[in-house]
Amino acid sequence: MPEYDEAVLKCFLKDQSKLFPEGDVCSDLDEAQAFLEENFAVVVGSLREVIEYFEEEGIDLEDMDEESILEADEVFEVGDGRYLIIEG
Repeated sequence: MPEYDEAVLKCFLKDQSKLFPEGDVCSDLDEAQAFLEENFAVVVGSLREVIEYFEEEGIDLEDMDEESILEADEVFEVGDGRYLIIEG
């Protein structure tokens, strides 16, 4: 079971409305940890790794530039060079 550090958990708590505009699904770090574990969220270390992840998942990126990839609902910029990806 993956462990998500505090920076990742806080990032998700702060920006969860990007993925869930209808309302927050988590209200604290423990709930965020559980949600990310249940949804097999991954943390990658660079934009290149985000692109590689999407390619491995078979997502067509042909018409997407870096900015639109980062704006995808399931991608969260942690703020330290890492990205959180919530599997859809």
